[in-house]
Amino acid sequence: MSILEKVKALVHHEAPAPTLELHDIQATILFDRPDPYFGTHVLLRFDSAAGGRALLARLAPHVCSAADAADNTEAWIAVALTHAGLRALALDAELLDSFPAAFRDGMAQRAERLQDNGPNAPDSWEAPFGSGQLHLAVSIFAPDEASWRAAMATAHEQFAGLSGVTVLGSHDFGAQPDSRNSFGYRDNIGNPAVEGGTAPTWPGQGRPVKAGEFILGYPGEAGVPLAQPGPADDSIGRNGTYVVLRKYHTDAAAFNRFLREHGGDVDGQELLAAKLVGRWRSGAPLALAPEKDDPALGADRARNNDFTYAEDQQGLRVPHGCHMRRMNPRDSKLAILTDVNLHRLIRRSTTFGPPYRPDMVEDDGAERGLFFIGLSAKAPETMEFMQQEWINHGNFIDLADERDPIVGQQPDGATFTLPERPVRRRIHGIQSFCTLRGGEYLFMPGLKALRRLAGEPG
Repeated sequence: MSILEKVKALVHHEAPAPTLELHDIQATILFDRPDPYFGTHVLLRFDSAAGGRALLARLAPHVCSAADAADNTEAWIAVALTHAGLRALALDAELLDSFPAAFRDGMAQRAERLQDNGPNAPDSWEAPFGSGQLHLAVSIFAPDEASWRAAMATAHEQFAGLSGVTVLGSHDFGAQPDSRNSFGYRDNIGNPAVEGGTAPTWPGQGRPVKAGEFILGYPGEAGVPLAQPGPADDSIGRNGTYVVLRKYHTDAAAFNRFLREHGGDVDGQELLAAKLVGRWRSGAPLALAPEKDDPALGADRARNNDFTYAEDQQGLRVPHGCHMRRMNPRDSKLAILTDVNLHRLIRRSTTFGPPYRPDMVEDDGAERGLFFIGLSAKAPETMEFMQQEWINHGNFIDLADERDPIVGQQPDGATFTLPERPVRRRIHGIQSFCTLRGGEYLFMPGLKALRRLAGEPG
């Protein structure tokens, strides 16, 4: 065992797990969205500080805490604010300046670091993303249509008749068969376990990651808490986190055409689709089902994430460059030394639009895609690292300039490498299947902080 591994072991095993203040942490941070799921993202602007504070005060009693989520079988509401939204609340300048630079700048201003250029550049984004007008995102997650509509009615009651607030947009999501995404894959399977959390854990999640990597105010993997906004003895950040929200349009027709051109017969197309992602569409991982799909495995939470790459370091089962292995390399041997647990995000992504159709090879004009939602105590910085190193580059896995085959923005002549014996195979002409329509960095406060932002006693 190396000195670094010994130090890590001491930190991980001797330090007791923290007691998380579950009553003050928004449920969305620690609990998966329902499966199946229905929901809506509502985007709002504060036209006056008084209006913004009044809306937060109205919403606060309806925001579900992690303490309540375990027994909650109905919908819940989550809220998060942009830095522009915090400014619109007329907060103290010193407090505003204490937030991390990436969050203060906003996603549009960080486009170069995120490599959001060409079709993904902010000047092509949908309103209100990147305009500074979006101040508050309210998200409703529900297990069925009835509770979703009830929660939406509750949310709208808080907006109704309130001066100083404008609803900029509303985006419904979910309701896909088997909770599939717009390319037909079962999604959101492999989230990290959080030390001290009370949400169910599943085989394959690995060692629980220190809570401070995801929730402000607790020790992280280095053994100390990350910096929080505000005075150290009165932080408005405690029990909060940061959110990356990115809206992608997905080109399912182009994806299908690519599979038909390079996959051969139907079985070959499905195998290629699995190689691009690292899982079959059912959710079954290639690491456990390398030759054919196993829908029962894909649906089994106790098995569908319980694997490592220890016996597949050459990528013969799961290609090194596939989407899943890039986003979480697990125990892969990387060309560039990286502590994977320092770059994890809790994902709460949501799919919108009509269900995936395997027969569609021409664009039907429907708007379908994905809201990528990633949460951590340093989510903006983590997203920028992932975009630069893991999504839009391949050096860390000895694949030079090769990019993520699903969310990477592909240049002309891009390739995807399939490790095979006796020689690897390169598929040429892979194109961009996802185009960024907009995004924001947000702060998801603890419930006490939310009340303080509303002008109420903490």
